[in-house]
Amino acid sequence: MPSAEDRRSADRMKNAMNRLRTTFAAALGGLLLAAAGIAFAPPAAAASLTEVTDFGDNPGGLRMHLYVPDSRPADPGVLVAMHGCGGSGPGFYSGSEFASLADQYGFIVIYPTATKQTAMSNCFDVWSEASRHRGGGSDPASIVSMVDYVEQRYGGDPDRVYVTGSSSGGMETNALLALYPDVFAAGSVFMGVPFTCFQNEADFPPQTSQCVDGSKYETPQHWGDAVRQAYPGYGGLRPRVQLWHGDQDPLVPFQLLQEEVDQWTNVFGLGQNPTSTDQPGSNWSRRNFADASGTVQVEAITVGGAGHTLPQGGMARLAIEFFGLDQSPPDDETTPPDDETTPPPADDCSATIEVVNEWGSGWQGDVDVTAGDSAVSGWTLTWTWPGGQAVSSHWNADVTTAGSTVTASDVGWNGAIAAGQTRTAAWGFIGSGPAASPTVTCTAR
Repeated sequence: MPSAEDRRSADRMKNAMNRLRTTFAAALGGLLLAAAGIAFAPPAAAASLTEVTDFGDNPGGLRMHLYVPDSRPADPGVLVAMHGCGGSGPGFYSGSEFASLADQYGFIVIYPTATKQTAMSNCFDVWSEASRHRGGGSDPASIVSMVDYVEQRYGGDPDRVYVTGSSSGGMETNALLALYPDVFAAGSVFMGVPFTCFQNEADFPPQTSQCVDGSKYETPQHWGDAVRQAYPGYGGLRPRVQLWHGDQDPLVPFQLLQEEVDQWTNVFGLGQNPTSTDQPGSNWSRRNFADASGTVQVEAITVGGAGHTLPQGGMARLAIEFFGLDQSPPDDETTPPDDETTPPPADDCSATIEVVNEWGSGWQGDVDVTAGDSAVSGWTLTWTWPGGQAVSSHWNADVTTAGSTVTASDVGWNGAIAAGQTRTAAWGFIGSGPAASPTVTCTAR
């Protein structure tokens, strides 16, 4: 592990973080709104986004919009999804994939809207004293009121409450996980900063900010203590944490991803060296930090070449898979007990190869896997190339080749698929020879 001084020197030389704060303000709002408005469309379903005006105690003065899918279990999971500076709850609903995933898996989504008009508009409060202490008030307390409302009004499962957010919303996600570990089971942070990174409102962009000028380095112990001091005396389970950052982010320095990793691994009593690494996407590099039982408590995903434009397509799905919201609740009466479960037949899944990109010397294939009438816990795929093709590299599958026949199996986290559902881009590969999409045989287990 490099020393703080080594990291400070390397990142200062690499990033040259003396940028104009007025550029930060204009670019942040523009990039987030552009990403939200172009990348995705609202879900096509009978359910619609509605505003709730009286949801309880609201010291932060937030607005609340709610998406309740028509099809859901009696005790649905709950997800809080938060926008970046300059955005809104309805904008994040339209510009992200969480509502369409809610239609698919039956969880409820809360979309808060920040209303504070500081130097930058509509940013969630992560700088005030009130936002640093459990029960202190401001935006975190308002969001917990929204969760309470959904649990009481719609029977939301208090054991399956999760939170995510982009930029300012990601920063608030870290705050909520620190302040209310008994409310949230896990969180996914896009382009965030560690909890307590900002000293006060004057330290929040676009003013000169120690947090986001590329020179904020603290020890893991310092960051971990900040979380522990947010709720003194708490001895229960801590929420699992997923962290995302683009390595070309010009607004919230990529260096802060490591500071977040330091914070949460310290909270969990883990080392800063990952227990495993993998690639959940073709340009996504993931570090996993597991405890002694093998449970991944913290994962950090670097998105190669990405700026301040997360989440991108497919990232929301990986977040809800990290939460487990793609699975039926443990007490779902439609799911038989383990001793009554009948294994799916060998042909109760299917798969297709999609050619997503071609170039002169090769091509990229993504493989979609679909469960049949029964859920599957894992899959093995086989196919035979028509002529001249080969897998030159791959990710998220164990692959073997015998002549022109390829066999690929899941790697654990991507094996489970609900009945009738498709895991899009379950794994991928780089192929040589002419691009091809041969017939695939899928065997479920």
